[in-house]
Amino acid sequence: MFIAPTMRVAVITSNARVYYLASKVLKEYRIPFYSLRIGERIPFDVEVVLTSEEDYDRIDFPTKVVVYNENFIDELLAKLEGRGRFRHIYIAIDPGERPGVSVIADNRVLEVYHLKNPRDIDVILDLLEKYPQARLKIGHGAKRHRILMLKALANVLGEDYPIILVNEKKTTPKVGGIEVSQVQDIIASINIALRDGREIKIGELIESGEPTKGEIEYIKKRSRELSGTITISSDLAKEVAKGNLTLEEAIEAHKKKIKGDEK
Repeated sequence: MFIAPTMRVAVITSNARVYYLASKVLKEYRIPFYSLRIGERIPFDVEVVLTSEEDYDRIDFPTKVVVYNENFIDELLAKLEGRGRFRHIYIAIDPGERPGVSVIADNRVLEVYHLKNPRDIDVILDLLEKYPQARLKIGHGAKRHRILMLKALANVLGEDYPIILVNEKKTTPKVGGIEVSQVQDIIASINIALRDGREIKIGELIESGEPTKGEIEYIKKRSRELSGTITISSDLAKEVAKGNLTLEEAIEAHKKKIKGDEK
């Protein structure tokens, strides 16, 4: 999660909803702030005042931001840095069994996440709502996991939604210590965000074609490793390769078929 520098903010509003929203987001970003009533003296170290639309003209302060929704945060951060709004914001994804996600604004890391699985897209959808001007980037690797995620996104965003495909070669660093995979996935997503790529529609990326024999055999091998005993059928492995099933779902389907055949 992004950690704010030592800059100060004051929340001054008579609107309870605006106060709740502003304080919630500021706490998420670990930005220190004063809670003041209208008319109270504003401390000397305050640089930006957050307020509601109806209270805006009642506050005598040179730098103010109106809080309409959570998207006020990028304007606030930009004002704290003395710049205009962020020029470029990317939500970048390192696809895999547990995808890494990062939000990068003008080469600056704002937020990072480690998702539970490729279909865990709620965080991404929330970030797109939070940063409406952001563009999506995704690494070109981990094909079946990438397709699973893109199909889930396409169900919500539509197949015509644009996404930037990035060559993720050498984006994953060598990391030692605890939670190695989690750190690697997050850093890889940051590196993906910082790279150029080509824009393409999601629908074009989920057209995977027929999997190769090698892909099918690898997925069957992974099913044995994951379950301990079960080797899924070639038909189920093909569905996994196409991004229609997760490996876990394929293993469960195989178990149900075996139970059905035994009856």
